[in-house]
Amino acid sequence: MFEYLIPLAIFAAIAFFIAAKMIRIIPQATAMIIERLGKFDRLAIGGLNIVTPFLESPRSVNWTGFKPGMIQIDLREQFIDLPPQPVITRDNVTITADSVVYWQITDPIKAVYEVNDLAGSLIQMTITSMRNVIGNLDLDHALTSRDTINNSLRVILDEATDKWGVKVTRVELKNITPPEDVRITMEKQMTAERNRRAIVLQAEGEKQASITRAEGEKQSAITRAEGEKQSAILQAQGAAEARLTAATAEAESIRRIAEGISGGNPAQYLIMMKYIESLREMSKSNNAKVVFMPVETSSVLSSIGAFKEVFGGGERVEGATPVPRLREKV
Repeated sequence: MFEYLIPLAIFAAIAFFIAAKMIRIIPQATAMIIERLGKFDRLAIGGLNIVTPFLESPRSVNWTGFKPGMIQIDLREQFIDLPPQPVITRDNVTITADSVVYWQITDPIKAVYEVNDLAGSLIQMTITSMRNVIGNLDLDHALTSRDTINNSLRVILDEATDKWGVKVTRVELKNITPPEDVRITMEKQMTAERNRRAIVLQAEGEKQASITRAEGEKQSAITRAEGEKQSAILQAQGAAEARLTAATAEAESIRRIAEGISGGNPAQYLIMMKYIESLREMSKSNNAKVVFMPVETSSVLSSIGAFKEVFGGGERVEGATPVPRLREKV
């Protein structure tokens, strides 16, 4: 019985070996190139695949940065981190730039058969293209035009790698480092620019403060003038109303006195009072020799007729109201 076990074990080992060679399980988003007798036969994609032993075999690739003898090709988006590279700008300044390239294999057949080392070729093309693009720019533009450089590199690489079955999705510059002496000069320039901006901003602030202060003083003066104007108007109105009230009261008083003395004629009463005051002033003068009595028309003389009632008598003037006699003072 044991003599049958040895051949059976050998047959089982051979069958297991053949099955291992025939059955290929490929992960999702991965592809494998299957060749028949050294010639391309088909593309095996994710899932279970059967390979005929001794007639068919998967194609292995040796790409820079990848595991040697790799047979499964990753179809997902990948990146290559390029080391810093010296680049000369248009104004002859040597800078150091490093970048990251994001790419994806869209056609595994072209990626295997159109180029020997896909990753290495992509790295060298990226370095060359970066030197060409940055070499057309001055240092200042190279430092401030990262987006422009990234877009230019992406377009150039995408067009060049299309025949390799590769899609370049993004190119990002990480660092652009100028030489030490240039960096020190740039820092001094930036410091001077910041100081200039600070001085300008300070001057603008002082200017705005002066304008605001002047506007405030102007508004204050206008408000003060308006207040003085309103105060003067109110004072004048108050004085006018006071005088009007006093005049009204005085007129009412004169009217009432005139009604009691001269029969209700205020004009005659006022003339009489003025005349009496004039006579009193003239009688108080020590140097007076002659008294001049103002004589106008008969209307004025007739208005003096009420003096009789005040003085209680006196000589009469023919054709006029009685006028009191004044002694001549020597």
